Amino acid sequence: MYFSWTWLFWPWMVAIGLAIYSLSCLNKHLRGEARLFEQVAVVTSAFTWLTLVPPAHFNGFLEGWPFVFFFVYHYFFFLNISVRKRLYGDYYPREHDKKWDISLPNWQKLLFFCGVMVGHWLAAFEGPELHLIPGGWTNGGIWVLIMMTIFMQYHSTLYLAKYSVNVVVPTAVVQFGPYRFVRHPIYASTMLLFVTYFTALRAPMSALFIVAICLMYYGRKARLEEALMLETFGERYTEYTNKVRYRLIPLLI
Repeated sequence: MYFSWTWLFWPWMVAIGLAIYSLSCLNKHLRGEARLFEQVAVVTSAFTWLTLVPPAHFNGFLEGWPFVFFFVYHYFFFLNISVRKRLYGDYYPREHDKKWDISLPNWQKLLFFCGVMVGHWLAAFEGPELHLIPGGWTNGGIWVLIMMTIFMQYHSTLYLAKYSVNVVVPTAVVQFGPYRFVRHPIYASTMLLFVTYFTALRAPMSALFIVAICLMYYGRKARLEEALMLETFGERYTEYTNKVRYRLIPLLI
């Protein structure tokens, strides 16, 4: 395995320093005091420890897909904020009925985050060394999956924005775009993104692990959201669930 003094003394220190700074920023964010730059620091640190640090640790160097997905993760997970900025002119949520702030207990969120982190480290451990992963046209399918994931998430968010107030409170049952195939396409696109990255690293067992983690977390959250939608829209939502039977994975779940 190739050993890099540069990685040992420079990127590791950067990654650790960024993690320490992001924890401080996260504390401010939880108090509602974080500026936009500090919010970006939090997610950048998270993506660094998901996509860059694990493969660098097991390979001794970085190249190829980890760099690509570091930026793909940024683009993907900032789409909701970008859409909200375009629609409402700023990055901050407007006043709305708090009953729509559906959230799982903090311990479940923490377990999900830990599961996602473990999955990424397992993928870096399971996959072959980075220089053994073929390039060129053999990776064309990965790029197709990346584009499909981004397209799915982007269109899901746009349709949600069209039929809701401030991208938060729905005003109708969305039945268009990706919502014709699964009832929770934004969650499904997140699962697909993780699976695409693990596929790029040639780590199929880790991909199955991350799917299981996402199904447990998003499945629970989806059921809570559906109960509220049923309470709000009644028969209209029942008709939709009868027509679109799958929550997260077409033809399966």
